[in-house]
Amino acid sequence: MTFDPATLRYNDAGLIPAIAQDATSGEVLMMAWMNQDAVERTLQTREVTYWSRSRGELWIKGRTSGHTQELVEFRLDCDRDCLLVAVNQTGAACHTGRRSCFYTTVEAGEEVIDDS
Repeated sequence: MTFDPATLRYNDAGLIPAIAQDATSGEVLMMAWMNQDAVERTLQTREVTYWSRSRGELWIKGRTSGHTQELVEFRLDCDRDCLLVAVNQTGAACHTGRRSCFYTTVEAGEEVIDDS
């Protein structure tokens, strides 16, 4: 069956959440938004491309920072309203310079920052 990005279930803003996961370790790296153009470009170029809500433009991960994401696998969830992109991550995935955006854990009602 041929994949058509138009068949995805985008929200009212025309966006779909995309979870980036390290293709080797399985570590969840980040979540960002894609529109249909970002989905198409990601699949065509294998450079993971997102939609920047703050800038209102396409954003190729690592284009300015060098912290790139090379697409390994592109998955849809069962409802077609969320994406999982397995990537080869170069450098940090998070804009804070950390490997993953998910570095804060809540333990016994307290936030714990993992700086490892």
